[in-house]
Parts: sequence; structure tokens; C-alpha cells
Amino acid sequence: MKEILVLSGKGGTGKTTLTGSLAAIISNKVMADCDVDAADLHLILDPERGEPREFWSGVKAEVDAEMCTGCGLCHEICRFGAITMDDVAVVDPLACEGCGVCAHFCPEKAIRLKDCLCGHWFVSQTRFGPMVHAELGIGEENSGKLVSLVKRETRRLAEETGAEWILVDGPPGIGCPVIASVSGTDIILAVTEPTLSGLHDLERLLDLAGHFKIPAAVCVNKWDINADMSGRIENYCREKGVAVAGRIPFDTAVVKSLVAGKPVVEYDDGPATSAIKELWKALEKMAVESDRNKEAQK
Repeated sequence: MKEILVLSGKGGTGKTTLTGSLAAIISNKVMADCDVDAADLHLILDPERGEPREFWSGVKAEVDAEMCTGCGLCHEICRFGAITMDDVAVVDPLACEGCGVCAHFCPEKAIRLKDCLCGHWFVSQTRFGPMVHAELGIGEENSGKLVSLVKRETRRLAEETGAEWILVDGPPGIGCPVIASVSGTDIILAVTEPTLSGLHDLERLLDLAGHFKIPAAVCVNKWDINADMSGRIENYCREKGVAVAGRIPFDTAVVKSLVAGKPVVEYDDGPATSAIKELWKALEKMAVESDRNKEAQK
């Protein structure tokens, strides 16, 4: 079983659009959407959503109005401005960080820390196979923990079904959710665009992959809108010893396929579809070579 994680150093590079097309190409797989802060892979794969399962993480302060005397001490010591005073103390759950200082110092013990329902996760069925995905609640944190849960459940499902591949749509950037998503990954596919900011974000992402010693490949999306910058990105990849696995041209069929709610490889047989199919061949070859290298090192 091999896991491919699709990442991008920034949002809007076409990461999820590409993941949806790979989902249509790869057989015998389980998919995961680890962009729990703004999940949108379901918009392309149109799953039959499974039963929602609760994700509990962290705590928030809660005031017992009957015990509170309105002394205002909690309001004074809350560094996050999460407590206001009326007749009694009132906690703003969106501002509360769950640090517990107010509960510790409350003279009446009128404040307790309550477990948080931060979101929900799902095991859904798509026309391309099962998918594990999640939704973080509005204003909630701990997205890294929810990503870890999604990854864990995806791997469990893959083992149960005998899947050969795990395809993961990762979060953008290089923060905590991304670090949580790289755990157990065999190949990182870094999707970038031919802009200066795209190159800078790619540099950070490849540094992250190198730090965790995970093989990475690069795909330049819409490479032909700025061929000079695409060449600069490819030169950088060669210097870093990173393979450029794909170059996807600008293709209006991609937008039309998204409007239709389909991966472009399912919608049209144009230049973008051909490039994505060639990208998959390169990734498959990379996975085989990775296995050979591991065997040689034993």
C-alpha cells in the first residue's frame, strides 16, 4: 500500500482539482481530504455522505450563573478578553483559549472547563471509491488533531479493504495541519504555479519534505501562462534533486468540468487530461523505484 499526499505551498494552485482527477484515474484506492479547515474535494467527487461522527478536542470555560457572584476577577485576569461582565461573568466561546486561568482563580469555583465538540468526520462513498473527510467547526482550532484522525481512519479503511493506494488531498501551506498530514506518507506531490510567490512557497514546502525525509515530486500547473517562470521553477527543482513529474497546461475545460462538478479527466479528453494521465504514470514509476530503493537498503 502506497500513500500519495498532494500538497501546495499556498492555496489556489489547483491542488484539489488535480487530486480529484487522480482519484478518477487511480484504481483500488481509499481517498482522504485532510484540508479540514476548508474541505472541498467533495465538491468534485460528489460523495454519498456517511453518518457524521463527532470530533471532540480541547476545552472552553463555562460559567455557572447561579454560583457566580459577579466579582469580575475572571474578567480582569483573562488575557484573551474572552470574559465580559453583566450581572454575572459571560464567556465568549470564540475568544476563549481554554487556558483555565479563570477556573483556577475563581473564588466561588463557578467556572469549569468543558470539553469541546470541534467538528465532525465522515466515511463517505464516491463513484471512485471510499473517502474519509471532515469539517472543523466555525472558529474551532485543533485542526492538526483532526487531520491525524482522518489519516488514521483512512489507513484503517485501506487495510480493511485491501487498497493498494491512499490518495490524500492535503492542506495548503506548511503549518500544523500540513505537518500532521505528512505522517506515514510515501510520496509528496507538490503542486505549484508559475509565479514568483508560487516558487517561494514551493521552496518552503520542499524544505519541509526534506526535513521529514519524504520523497517529493513537483507538478507545475498552468505552466504555459508563464513559460519563463516555469523554467525557473524546474531549474530550482533540478538543483534540489527533485523530480518534476508533470506540467499541466492552461485549459478552459478545467473550469467547465468544475462547474459540472466533475474531474477534468472524466469531463474532457483535452490537453489538461493528457498531462494529468502522464503525471500519474510518473508518480506510479516513482513509487516502484521507491520500493526498489527500500529493498536495496535492507
